[in-house]
Amino acid sequence: QVQLVESGGGLVQAGGSLRLSCVVSGRTFSNYVMGWFRQASGKEREFVGSINWSGRVTKYANSAKERFAISRGNDRNTVYLQMNSLKPEDTAVYYCAGRTGVGVTDQRREYDYWGQGTQVTVSS
Repeated sequence: QVQLVESGGGLVQAGGSLRLSCVVSGRTFSNYVMGWFRQASGKEREFVGSINWSGRVTKYANSAKERFAISRGNDRNTVYLQMNSLKPEDTAVYYCAGRTGVGVTDQRREYDYWGQGTQVTVSS
């Protein structure tokens, strides 16, 4: 059984940074395309970014470009989301997701596995 466990969330002031981590267990991590999504209170879950198996291909939501960066350490079965210049509107629960299909994607339905999420709160 595949498990995804996020960590690294917390409270940060606007303009600050956080790095989220997601550890994957249960299958060969390097086979997966990984993604990050977020869900603010009362809103739909939305795409943040995605990274392919090698780490060479990434895709970002417009809101994340220039400020967020996804990376992965296949030796550690971990995917990261570095978030800089955080804004109050980035406040949300952040979810890690994995897909066995090929290619990065922003479509939630394309992901097969999900973590439980980690809360990120950005104060103004």
